[in-house]
Amino acid sequence: MASVRHAHTVWQGNLFKGSGVVTFDSSGLGSYDVSWPARTEEPNGKTSPEELIAAAQSSCYSMAFSNVLDKAGTPPTRLETRTDVTFQPGEGITSVHITVRGEVPGMDAEQFQAAAEEGKKNCPVSQALAGTTITLTAELI
Repeated sequence: MASVRHAHTVWQGNLFKGSGVVTFDSSGLGSYDVSWPARTEEPNGKTSPEELIAAAQSSCYSMAFSNVLDKAGTPPTRLETRTDVTFQPGEGITSVHITVRGEVPGMDAEQFQAAAEEGKKNCPVSQALAGTTITLTAELI
């Protein structure tokens, strides 16, 4: 069965001087300020679409990778995933880089790297971002 999640944004003003509030409706987790300067300068307590994409990518990837590891018979003890999303004004989102470190008993570094790539391939957010170059660094700890 498909699931649908909802968020909405209320924006006031123009792009450069305006600001908005994005609200996570489905979860009720809250509302967060967004602005152009939060995308291109310092966040100053506000978020950006790129940070939201980074959060979606890191959490989705962690789930997909843990599933790959589990299906291989080597469930992870712990995965730490960081995603860096690069936004270039005038060009858009130019890259996404995933860094994952994991504790996986019974797995060597080569197997970990192969499984990490499989997790990237099978992550629905990675698939949604297919028009963007997504790179990966994986480290077994």
